[in-house]
Amino acid sequence: MLTVVLSGLRDRWASFLGGFVALALGVGLLATMGLGLSATFDAPERPPQRFASSPVVVQGQDRLTLDVRRGPGTVPVEQRLDRPQPVDEGVLRELRARWTVTTTGGPDAVGVDAPAAEVRALVGDRARVLTGNERRQADPDPERDARALVALNALLGTSGGVTAFVSVFVVASTFAFAVALRRREFGLLRTAGATPGQIRRLLLAEAAALGVLASATGCALGALGGPLLARTLVDGGLAPAWFTIGGASWPFHAAFWTGVTVALAGAVAASRRAGKVGPTAALREADVDADTLPLGRAVLGTGLLLAGLGLLVWTCAAEPSALLKRKTYTTLPMLLITGVALLSPLLVRPAARLLRARGAVGTLVRENSAAAVRRTAAVAAPVLVTVALAGTLFGSATSVPRAKEAEAREQTTAQYVVSGDDLRPPAAPAGTVLSPTGATSVFVRDGDEAVVKYGARAVADPAAFAELARLPVTAGDLRDLDDRSIVVNEEFERHRVGETVEVWRADGSGPVRLRVVAVLALGTGDNGPYVTRANAPGAGLDRIDARGGGAAEVRAALETSGGTVRTAPERQASGNPQNRLGMILVLGIALVYTTIGLANTLLMATSVRGGELASLRLAGATRGQILRVVTGEAALAVAIGTLLGLVVTAVVLGALGAGLAALSAPVALALPWGTVGAAAGVCAAVAVASSGVPAWRLTR
Repeated sequence: MLTVVLSGLRDRWASFLGGFVALALGVGLLATMGLGLSATFDAPERPPQRFASSPVVVQGQDRLTLDVRRGPGTVPVEQRLDRPQPVDEGVLRELRARWTVTTTGGPDAVGVDAPAAEVRALVGDRARVLTGNERRQADPDPERDARALVALNALLGTSGGVTAFVSVFVVASTFAFAVALRRREFGLLRTAGATPGQIRRLLLAEAAALGVLASATGCALGALGGPLLARTLVDGGLAPAWFTIGGASWPFHAAFWTGVTVALAGAVAASRRAGKVGPTAALREADVDADTLPLGRAVLGTGLLLAGLGLLVWTCAAEPSALLKRKTYTTLPMLLITGVALLSPLLVRPAARLLRARGAVGTLVRENSAAAVRRTAAVAAPVLVTVALAGTLFGSATSVPRAKEAEAREQTTAQYVVSGDDLRPPAAPAGTVLSPTGATSVFVRDGDEAVVKYGARAVADPAAFAELARLPVTAGDLRDLDDRSIVVNEEFERHRVGETVEVWRADGSGPVRLRVVAVLALGTGDNGPYVTRANAPGAGLDRIDARGGGAAEVRAALETSGGTVRTAPERQASGNPQNRLGMILVLGIALVYTTIGLANTLLMATSVRGGELASLRLAGATRGQILRVVTGEAALAVAIGTLLGLVVTAVVLGALGAGLAALSAPVALALPWGTVGAAAGVCAAVAVASSGVPAWRLTR
């Protein structure tokens, strides 16, 4: 058996080349993404900077600790405050009375030159005592490294998932089509006495050998690609400047065995079909495909399609805000894409029959595409993957910011908006309404089992705020907001007007009981809650809305606030450029795989059509006509894949629009025609070239 396998690999190396390249590249990308992902699990150990010379640091409390119910008892849970609180004055006096105390950078922490045990005994639970590397927590923005890695972790995880998905898809499709082209060979083996089990074992052995060789090559590529990925992420602003690839070994193990598993999994279904080929049936087989959609594939495709549609409908009905998150609109379309791709043979023949081209060339293109369903579906499937990913990823990533922009424009009647950090309220010219607000937080119990931190807005002038704001109020009145009340959204557990909500403020003080005076629709996620500055200690101003008065006078007054002054239409939320770079990375992976799959499939398919093309020449067809037929079939298959991809895109974006409507947010959907057109154009160019070149050689 091993001799036959190795001889087959050597003699048919050209037909295995595409699968080898796709699998090796997939394993290499998985290893590269795994190396990058492993480097995002832990932020670098930076030495303390602010109190580097102090052995002990006493820091004000930076966490809110509340007891919640767990089973029959209670346990404490912590929520981080917006900023550490100042060290208690009594604690400072006691520390200064006994030891040397260093103050720098603010009242939230002090350095103490004393034994840590004695400081802890003195301070107790009135403040935090930090030693060793824990002293970093007193540095400015100590969580910046961890925050930088969170987004990078999500990006690399998404890219790795897409890589695994597309590689499995392309490799399985390549194996299946390669086996379909070898039916006559299997018929001859059966005639020579080979059993179905021997045919299956032969194919699985070939897949295992190919998988081991390609996976080993891919791991070598991954070792080279890891440092390159790190430099690319840093240069593109997706990773901090200190980001580097570590020495983890698990990404290589995971990538290698994933590659071998993918190769075997792609060959299992094909080997079962090959084992069913009868000797005489294979030798008498016509060129028209029959039984192109086995029962198992039909059941799996239908199940995945229904699962994808069901998840979209359930998410839209139960938690529409999840549709706005990148994790959701990246993963959910994969179920739909896989389901439609598995069922594509059912759609190829009706779609091909729709072609109404005149002349012999058009007729041959239509009839050949409808007859060779396997070949047409094998070309259309990778195009479907690329077009659907381009449409859903870029469409969702563009539609969500557009909805936020439209929502932001609708929620204010201001003529000017000032943005910046720690703004100074300007002197208002006559006839001008100014509404300063700032970012803060409130902590609320969600039942007895959880404490939730909400990003809130602190209102400096409730009357001006109510006059300029046009928030999506579902109940109550914004004009009733005062120091004893709160405006909440529908996400709050208690969100009926007149109810009392128990909240803790941003500095951890509380609880305070505030009456709900208005309820807002959830929107795209930035609607409330709102409190007055009396319930937002330490909150600075970062936005000022203004309306009325003379334009020049108002703008001049607003410029004294220290922020950036724009007219309200100019102040639009823009999409994160880093997210767009991440989407380009994901789409690039899919496009590379698509071109490999298309080139390999069409080179294999066209290379075995020598007899068919010779018959056309004998029937009077010119060489140019034959080339137009072959390339026209490839172009038609790409068009079918593009059409199916657009259908998947329409379903996903339609669900996103329904989710936005359910959230009472503006529906501003955008189909990225340029990106989809570019992806389809690349696929068409590769398909035409990959079919035209071997056809030109066969017709010489």
